[in-house]
Amino acid sequence: MKYLIPTFILLALLLSACQPQENANAIPEKLEDKRALLKEKRTELSKLTEFVDKLEKAVAEQDPTKVAENRPIVTTVPVERTNFKHFVEIQAAVEADDYVDVTSEVAGRITKLTAEEGDDVRRGQLIAELDLDQLKKQMAELEKSLELANTVFERQKRLWDQNIGSEIQYLEAKNNKERLEKSVETLEYQMSKAKIYAPASGVVETVFLQTGELASPGMPIIQILNPRKLKAVADVPENYLRAIKKGDAVTVEFPALDQEQRARITLIGRTIDPANRTFKVEAALSKASSLIKPNLLAVMYIQDEQIDDVVTIPLEMVQQEVGGKDYVYVLGEGEGSPVARKVYVETGDSYDGNIVIKEGLEGGETLIMEGARGLAENEPVKVKQQG
Repeated sequence: MKYLIPTFILLALLLSACQPQENANAIPEKLEDKRALLKEKRTELSKLTEFVDKLEKAVAEQDPTKVAENRPIVTTVPVERTNFKHFVEIQAAVEADDYVDVTSEVAGRITKLTAEEGDDVRRGQLIAELDLDQLKKQMAELEKSLELANTVFERQKRLWDQNIGSEIQYLEAKNNKERLEKSVETLEYQMSKAKIYAPASGVVETVFLQTGELASPGMPIIQILNPRKLKAVADVPENYLRAIKKGDAVTVEFPALDQEQRARITLIGRTIDPANRTFKVEAALSKASSLIKPNLLAVMYIQDEQIDDVVTIPLEMVQQEVGGKDYVYVLGEGEGSPVARKVYVETGDSYDGNIVIKEGLEGGETLIMEGARGLAENEPVKVKQQG
């Protein structure tokens, strides 16, 4: 009944406009009169069209079917209490935990090298052979000297057995023979080192010497990396000292590989770097794939906070008024339809797109998600059914 009177007025105007009037349809003969009449009719049409538009809007505002169609469509989720965990992201790098240098125990020229960079080697595999001609010549000299020493000793022994000669002469001959025998043993041991074997299994990381070059005791010929013993190393700011303990589980992500794995902290540095106020943290990597290599960039996620049984919601759902107050919209009951209720909240820490709600929500409410932006307090809404 509220919009029947405006409709009646519109019909009356239309009828009055359509009723025949005297000379209503007459067209003047003069051009000036025709123009004046055309302008008058256009003005009347414009006013009538504007009135019709206003009338249609008034009808739509009071028509229940139209009101329902114009309600904003929203989606909702239940507000739940969960355990909130906060992680700090630290830049890290992969380092090898097991490098082995393959060295020679004697000096000699390399005559054969069987390994190249990138080769897989196993423990006990032949790596290189040395030319020990100099040692062979020394052996020949020692053998001649030992032959003479044995002859001298045997004669001195026969004389000593016959109580001829001094005891000193006998002991000197014996000592000289035994000394040369020990020298021969030492030289034979050195000559047995002509072949060099891998002390551990792994991958050849670096080749330092090539065939034809001179190897010296302690000088590495190749370097072997054990790819199964890798670690992630990070420099952590000193303000996280209390949050990290040896044995804690961390997540190590490798952005270049789009992979991640769980690891445990095996070492925490005992000193603070005065240059950047950080300390070193190492985490042993397990089941490392062939793509994970030393110096590969990584990200170490270290948990520094956990809050149990707290309300968390998506961070993007928190809106802010001009005055700085934070609020969210929850679903409420209106007259015959659900409405949007504004709830002021106090927020806490946030991580990974979620934020802690300290006050304002207790859990069990229905949070408005899509369509929350632009809503007004107590505005009727239509809830979209989730498929």
